[in-house]
Amino acid sequence: MKEPLIVSLDLNDFEKIKNIVNQLKGLVGFYKVGAIPFTYFGLDLIKFLKDAGSKVMLDLKYHDIPNTVARACEGAVQMEVDFITVHTSGGFSMLEEAAKATFIASELKKIDKPKLLGITVLTSIDEAYFKDLFGDLKRSLDEQVIFLAQLARSAGMDGVVASPKEIKLIRKECGKDLLIVTPGIRPRGETIDGDDQARTMSPKDAIIAGVDYMVIGRPIVKAAQPRQAAESIIKEIEDGLREIA
Repeated sequence: MKEPLIVSLDLNDFEKIKNIVNQLKGLVGFYKVGAIPFTYFGLDLIKFLKDAGSKVMLDLKYHDIPNTVARACEGAVQMEVDFITVHTSGGFSMLEEAAKATFIASELKKIDKPKLLGITVLTSIDEAYFKDLFGDLKRSLDEQVIFLAQLARSAGMDGVVASPKEIKLIRKECGKDLLIVTPGIRPRGETIDGDDQARTMSPKDAIIAGVDYMVIGRPIVKAAQPRQAAESIIKEIEDGLREIA
């Protein structure tokens, strides 16, 4: 199985990012670059990570008219990132145009096509908040996630981003070939000050549920010893892999 851990670098301090990446060298090879670090450091951060031999998940959650999102995906391809995220709530046409543009841009550049991932329902949203937001929607939160995952698959996306609570549902309804990437992963027994993740699961349980990749940030990047924290999480992952072997 591929290495399932993606470390989120949601920091506004480039030196701290470099320090963490250097500490995790040889242990972690995949990083998420979201809106915070990309807004601060842009291409310099992408170049630093690629020069270090790391894979990059560009998590900018594109959501706009189809043409705008398609052109943004073309730009992401030029950065040679490995994963790109877009919001599935942008609709079928937006998702389909993003998939087409990503494929064509990769062919022209003669590189492997980055995986295109559709954001379903953010992991900070629980059932009560979901009902407040979409009170007139007939679907439950779980049903909405499945609806959006099926929409992403039908539009040619490679995978989805969802909470670990929906992994089994997505696997059941969308099959084994759709990539599932989950934030909201928290080590067993660990609490984090100011944590805004509502639908969470441990690394071991997420592996058992069938996740492909898990995104973990604060438990590692805010730890006193990031490498030690990552090693502990990887051990939980390996425990899960042994259980399903």
